[in-house]
Amino acid sequence: RSPGFHFFGHVQAGRDVTVSELFDTHHAVILACGAEADRKLGIPGESLPGSHSAAQFVGWYNGHPDYRSLTFDFSQEIALVIGQGNVALDVARILAKSVDDLSHTDIAEHALDALATSRVREIHIVGRRGPAQAKFTCQELGEMGSLAGWTALVDPADLALNAASRLEIADKMGRNSAKNLAMFTKFASSWPAGSQRRCEFHFLLDPREVQGCTRVEAARFARNALEGEPFHQTAVDTGDSIEFACGLLFRSIGYRAAPIEELPFDDARGVLRHTNGRLNDTSGRPLYGLYATGWIKRGATGIIGTNRADSLETVATLLSDLPQLEVGEKAGAAGLAAKLSASGTRFVTHDQWLRIDRVEVSSGRVKGKPREKLTRVDAMLDACMAGAS
Repeated sequence: RSPGFHFFGHVQAGRDVTVSELFDTHHAVILACGAEADRKLGIPGESLPGSHSAAQFVGWYNGHPDYRSLTFDFSQEIALVIGQGNVALDVARILAKSVDDLSHTDIAEHALDALATSRVREIHIVGRRGPAQAKFTCQELGEMGSLAGWTALVDPADLALNAASRLEIADKMGRNSAKNLAMFTKFASSWPAGSQRRCEFHFLLDPREVQGCTRVEAARFARNALEGEPFHQTAVDTGDSIEFACGLLFRSIGYRAAPIEELPFDDARGVLRHTNGRLNDTSGRPLYGLYATGWIKRGATGIIGTNRADSLETVATLLSDLPQLEVGEKAGAAGLAAKLSASGTRFVTHDQWLRIDRVEVSSGRVKGKPREKLTRVDAMLDACMAGAS
């Protein structure tokens, strides 16, 4: 709604318009496109049917067009989620929630229909490090203990902390970890559970192999121990291992950014090369006018508050670079619109995006949902014309 802001939807930098072309119409370009590619485990059997990334699953139930056509075998009774962050909890929560609960959310209709057939009765959430290092936020973790018909569990033995972990919990930087540990302790009070439907948290286990002939049947993990100073501990293989039977496996071990044509990319870290948000070429020389913020800048870590501080740094760098930027008038949004139109690229304006929003909200209202998402790009583009004069 800001007068100086212009929205160009259905346009991808590096595909529909090059960064060089953006410079034809603008003095500076800030890349804030996040990290869209999921990290892989890099272990045998990872590509077996029944093994998925959390990004695929989350995209599927949220109605993302790129994941709309995926299928998941919900006839399996045991699911295993590898990861210790909120996305891992999101996966587990969707698997555990009843269709009645989900039917009043904005979950995509195709996902709701498929989940209605689910036979999943047991979920294991597994992490490489200990309970003190888990990256769940307390509110998200607490919700796992209040899911109707499910019992959240932790083996009390898994909550025995080493000296370094106890110092982490006691430190002011470990406040969230302390809250998580209190929640895990609460879950441990139910161990072992008589409930037929259970969500178990496991720690200090490193994935080594996904097992199965034609599809996922089990996963093998090495048992870890933590070594090192507080907040700098590493997980070390103890030589012991454990296996879990499972028919569905989801990896939720983080995301990495995808390279963008013309831009300097650090493939090892999965981020754009930069100094304080200003991009650098491979020799370290500054590329004035090119900036990054968010996960494409620093990697897939942190939350909204982290992104705020991160963006302030980038904008401060841009402002300090003003004397170095190209001078003279540029066509701005009008020039970009003309360039896209000339190339035959159909772009979506903010007003057209609002029409998509109205169609989704109207469709959802009929079903008692906040919205019914359009999950095909063609349907979204058609909705752009709804209500147009």
